[in-house]
Amino acid sequence: MKPAPFTYHRPRTLAEAARLLADTAPEDGRILAGGQSLAPILAFRMTKPGHLIDINNVEGLDLFKVENGLLRIGARVRHAMFRKGAIEGPTGAFLAYVMKHIAHYPIRTRGTFCGSLAHADPASEWCAMAALLDARLIAYSIRGTREIPVADYFQSVMTTALEADEILIEARLSLLPQGTHWGFMEFSRRAGDYALGMAMTSFQIEAGRIVAPRFAVGATEGFPRRLADVEAVLAGAPPTDETWRKAADVAAQSVDPLEDHVTSADYRRDLLRSLAQSALVQASKS
Repeated sequence: MKPAPFTYHRPRTLAEAARLLADTAPEDGRILAGGQSLAPILAFRMTKPGHLIDINNVEGLDLFKVENGLLRIGARVRHAMFRKGAIEGPTGAFLAYVMKHIAHYPIRTRGTFCGSLAHADPASEWCAMAALLDARLIAYSIRGTREIPVADYFQSVMTTALEADEILIEARLSLLPQGTHWGFMEFSRRAGDYALGMAMTSFQIEAGRIVAPRFAVGATEGFPRRLADVEAVLAGAPPTDETWRKAADVAAQSVDPLEDHVTSADYRRDLLRSLAQSALVQASKS
């Protein structure tokens, strides 16, 4: 199949892009950056926007730098930018590791970090990472700029707090301190397929106890989120197999899993238990 007819726009400024989106929102105007999620659903006519607004010529959206303890990621930053060594410290190593699990190489060279967050697929690795690292999402429209905490951003499957006339122009991630341990595990039936379950964590160890734990899940529920009950189990506990098992059990009990014709809620719960324990063990050894 081919996309339904649409009008193509290629603005050169953010103000122009915002004006175009405001004018075309009633006709389901869409932003195009990487297009690795949008293009396939256009081809299958799962969506039929009247207008596409290509922001690849908009200046300033390639922002990619550390500033004031945050990693700032502009709307044109590709997945491949998160290669090993691109960002110093544990945050950079963590992001580089996760990046390698995203789809396939050609998609990683074109798809964008902010595009993943805007699309909000439950199985997106970057969406789970945004949840783990308390991302602040910067939305822009003709009304101005607003900052959306990640806890308020994801609402359900492929649904976010973005208004129809808002462009996600930047994501800001908290940096992990030096010495932070991290772990990430996901499962898909084939390499590059959408994940059926995902767990990621970070923590520090001081005087034989876990401090500053973070734990997030993806691909299990309708949207990614941190699990406070799991973090409560980890905080102050010794980094032992017993702790990992207990935390994994709590993770499995804390979620409301997605179901479909081949994947039951019980399957996803059991899968998350295994992934959570493996991610925690991996982190303890990192």
